[in-house]
Amino acid sequence: MARKVSLREFQQDLTRRLSEAAATTTQAARLSVQSGADFWLVRLDEAGEVIPMPTLARVPLTRDWFRGLVNLRGNLYSVIDLAQFGRGEPTTEGADVRLLLVADRFHMSAALLVSRMLGLKNMQAFTPQPAQPDDPPWCAGRYADDEGRLWRELSVGDLVYHHDFLEAGV
Repeated sequence: MARKVSLREFQQDLTRRLSEAAATTTQAARLSVQSGADFWLVRLDEAGEVIPMPTLARVPLTRDWFRGLVNLRGNLYSVIDLAQFGRGEPTTEGADVRLLLVADRFHMSAALLVSRMLGLKNMQAFTPQPAQPDDPPWCAGRYADDEGRLWRELSVGDLVYHHDFLEAGV
């Protein structure tokens, strides 16, 4: 005979299971991007929307990595070239270039210019690697994939609140 469950118990159990499933998915999956020659993994709760490259409004007297401003649905976003900010070569604009908006929880209207999006990656497919002294402060971890390619986990919070990131003027 089936056990009777009250509606309240059912709803509480369902809410608990959905929360656990969402937490597991967030921990197990990362958004993967290529920025110049580097491969980055981004937590889903730290990433906002991903959009194709819109027209930029250049801003004079700013650092090279500050690419300009974009107007997205009436909101201005600062566009930062992630590769160039990390001391790499500037990202060349092309069909694969995307903007990764920073999650709203950081209260920062910023977008990261990346070379291309690589989709979702399961973290179980990666092998943790030891940290290196030359890792930037916004690197939350290093991983290797099955092909031996190095991936870094991007701490968006550490990036957007880094003093260099906040000083775009020359």
